Amino acid sequence: MAKALVVDDSRAVRMILSKTLRDLGFEVREAGNGREAMEIMQVEKSTVQLVLADWNMPEMNGIELLRQLRRDPDLSSLVVVMVTTETELGQMAAALEAGANEYVMKPFTRDILVEKLQMAGIGA
Repeated sequence: MAKALVVDDSRAVRMILSKTLRDLGFEVREAGNGREAMEIMQVEKSTVQLVLADWNMPEMNGIELLRQLRRDPDLSSLVVVMVTTETELGQMAAALEAGANEYVMKPFTRDILVEKLQMAGIGA
């Protein structure tokens, strides 16, 4: 079973994203910030295929997490989707430049999330 990591400081958003991913057949892990996500990835990086990360989080934000993930050569095929309230084109460009595969703006629907996952190469 494919494994995904949902990283968001909002427990409600984590629950929504996790439920959608479980419905799509993923085993889901959750983290409340980028630092927690990196701890999980250090243990499970060989099994995690997808990371959904919020931009604005305490301790380590989503863009910092994305940059750290992209520094690890073992994670070159990891799909990272930013899921955020940041709607400015400059922010979106910065995330894509830092290595995000896709970008989902909050609020989002299940259909939008599934479409973005498909665009990132994750079959749903």
